[in-house]
Amino acid sequence: MTAQTARAATPQSPILLRETRGTIAVLTLNRPHSRNSLSEGLIAELHAALNEIHDDAKVRAVVIAANGPAFSAGHDMKELTARRSDADRGRAYFAQIMNACSAMMQAIVQLPKPVVAAVQGIATAAGCQLVASCDLAVASEAASFATPGVDIGLFCSTPMVALSRNVPRKQAMEMLLTGEPVTGCRYRARRKSRAEIRLYGKTRQGSVLPPGRDEPCGRLSLRCGGDDREHDGARRRGRHRRLHRQARAEMAGPIKIESRHCERSEAIHAAKKEWIASSLRSSQ
Repeated sequence: MTAQTARAATPQSPILLRETRGTIAVLTLNRPHSRNSLSEGLIAELHAALNEIHDDAKVRAVVIAANGPAFSAGHDMKELTARRSDADRGRAYFAQIMNACSAMMQAIVQLPKPVVAAVQGIATAAGCQLVASCDLAVASEAASFATPGVDIGLFCSTPMVALSRNVPRKQAMEMLLTGEPVTGCRYRARRKSRAEIRLYGKTRQGSVLPPGRDEPCGRLSLRCGGDDREHDGARRRGRHRRLHRQARAEMAGPIKIESRHCERSEAIHAAKKEWIASSLRSSQ
């Protein structure tokens, strides 16, 4: 087993770790003190690592994991808030970050190799979108998922795209409009309910990074090789065609920055209108 760090901000504190386990590439978010929030640097590191893996014939599957108690808290709000002092109140920087994040998520979708999220803690907002953008997810019993933008007068419109393709419409809307987290324990208590929300394929006790070939990642790496890998990549690209079009439309559209003190009812009304428009586009 070999290990190496992906491009790091400083030699002492790499923000992304890359490890090779046979034919599996493990990318580990390494900002535990910031709850692995997706900073500008971490988004760039992830995107660069995915581009390298895209053309690496030795890699047959990818795992995205995280160090610390949280999988990812979404965008780095301290980084965004610091740009409020810009002449345009940070709007240009916000648009730049959102576009970079969307491009990174699309790199996951377009990767011709299966990508598995190993979720050991909470994943919120863009962190939840990161999980939803992966092909599969394995979650520990401590994992939870949320889109809490509504709690501060925002709406997780971009995470909504990936989320709504993983859970039923009304359950996705419940997450988006209430901001309440969904946990693995909640699923286990109501596993016979068809209305339950589930973003992941398996719940595991302890580590969510199993080394054995009998586990999901090992089986994928054994079966996704040779000509089958290219065929599977083409099939996945076709399946996500609508997602690509919609994501590009969102990236080209205006970035809405709401005030922390905006009226909750106005934010929800705008969110419902955006949801309806999104549903109409996806049905075309």
